[in-house]
Amino acid sequence: MSRPVTLCTGQWADLPVADLARLARELGFDGLELACWGDHFEVDKAMADDGYVKAKRELLEKHDMQCHAISAHLVGQAVCDNIDDRHKSILPDYVWGDGNPAGVRERAAEEMKNTARAAQKFGVDVVNGFTGSSIWPLLYSFPPVPESSIEKGFADFAAAWNPILDVFAECGVRFALEVHPTEIAFDIHTTKRALEAIGHREEFGFNFDPSHLIWQGIDPVEFIRAFSDRIYHVHMKDAIVTLNGTSGILSSHLNFGDARRGWDFRSVGRGGVNFEEIIRALNDIGYVGPLSVEWEDARMDREHGARESCEFVKKLDFKPANVAFDAAFSEN
Repeated sequence: MSRPVTLCTGQWADLPVADLARLARELGFDGLELACWGDHFEVDKAMADDGYVKAKRELLEKHDMQCHAISAHLVGQAVCDNIDDRHKSILPDYVWGDGNPAGVRERAAEEMKNTARAAQKFGVDVVNGFTGSSIWPLLYSFPPVPESSIEKGFADFAAAWNPILDVFAECGVRFALEVHPTEIAFDIHTTKRALEAIGHREEFGFNFDPSHLIWQGIDPVEFIRAFSDRIYHVHMKDAIVTLNGTSGILSSHLNFGDARRGWDFRSVGRGGVNFEEIIRALNDIGYVGPLSVEWEDARMDREHGARESCEFVKKLDFKPANVAFDAAFSEN
């Protein structure tokens, strides 16, 4: 094949993209999945100046780096969330504005439309990201949550995202939701419900990331098989469950990297994800897109982790069979 192994730049946004492109090549990556924060891919600049996307392409080409997707997780989160002061730290100033929740959500939706347009100008056809969710805080049903509240949340999602997806369709770009706690879809059942809410429109699919499934007890391979025609992009990211009888799966308000947590992210190949079976499942569904390392391990040096993750993924990936192993014994 082999599938290109790229690096998601979101966790590296403190570095100028010019420095990161050089470093990622040195670490062995074939390309970058550019995050729409830091100076990695700025939607407002891409919309205002055709020279901006041209310069980005020239930078990537200088370092012999590919780009198959951009990532708009932070702004996407604000489209459906119940907005509070936390969102100010993840949004561009021009999206946050005066912080009025209705205005923030409206500006976030417009920014996602422009992200589709910017992706088209840049020559990529996948935007990864989040949707946000007005009903995530209702996960634990006490005080009791009526079904009508959940229905309203999915209707809110559809009303907010259908106009955005209209623009994606016009641009020939697909949105790939990273199914994830805090999003409208966080497991297999809620993913099915999200698809139903928007009428299974083709512009909406998934950035498959096993790390957010495994700690919930969900088999990532079953997700691939359930949504085989909707896997538009793949993150290679690991996690591990570390329950020891003191902290539960909800992790006790302990932040990532705290050894007391009930689960945490790990460098690829050092957690609980069975990547062998994931590669086989991706082969089964005919996925030929990039394998993008989203590296997060708060207790490991990130350059060490990124290098070993890249090596791990490249060694693990393989082509599907093109002939039955016992074909020599078959009758003509």
